Amino acid sequence: MNYAIEVQNAWKIYRQRLLEVQALRGLSLKAKPGEMIAITGPSGSGKSTLLHLLGALDTPSKGSVKILGQDISKMSDNQLATFRRQQLGFVFQFFNLLPTLTAQENAALPLLLDGVPRSTALQNADRLLQRVGLGDRLQHRPDELSGGQQQRVALARALVAEPKLLLADEPTGNLDSKASETVLNLLEELRQETQITMILVTHDDRVAARAKRNLHLIDGQIAEDRRRPKNNGDSP
Repeated sequence: MNYAIEVQNAWKIYRQRLLEVQALRGLSLKAKPGEMIAITGPSGSGKSTLLHLLGALDTPSKGSVKILGQDISKMSDNQLATFRRQQLGFVFQFFNLLPTLTAQENAALPLLLDGVPRSTALQNADRLLQRVGLGDRLQHRPDELSGGQQQRVALARALVAEPKLLLADEPTGNLDSKASETVLNLLEELRQETQITMILVTHDDRVAARAKRNLHLIDGQIAEDRRRPKNNGDSP
């Protein structure tokens, strides 16, 4: 089977002078294409470190991490940057939108950085912003948008290059319940339509309940790997 994610005995060790911190300790994980996985655990359990490895933002101290069949530890910095831009989508807790750009320009940014003609990039951004219900906010800058609207711009930006893997850090962390529900519905609809693999780090029980699989981390290891039973409304 071709896995979207294959992590084998991954360790991540940070050293600060005489202090050694083992953020991940021999963690192994496989994820199939199209899975939605929620990662939970207390602060310091290794959630963010794992997300950074899966997003090719860092490499393991020991062990291997393959993302979409690519061993990230064998890639150069330039290769990693291109891989992230073309194959991965990121949704950050604090949105990370550029304040001087419009919603349309923010959503188009990954394509613009990859050399896609501006007119094509903006058209693709328009399509996704329409999809997330922001067709009437294309020319608004981040400070003219609500938190929920900014999160949806961030989601459109993450998906504009049609990535195969979406990584989200607390995707509902700064949203009220209504905006959270909107974002979660969009994520599930997009997953079913495109079979994109989704990894969601969260403290929100509502997010964990939506995922078909929950990983609970403690002390840099997977303490529990729980799959939700399928029902008739679930996609394959």
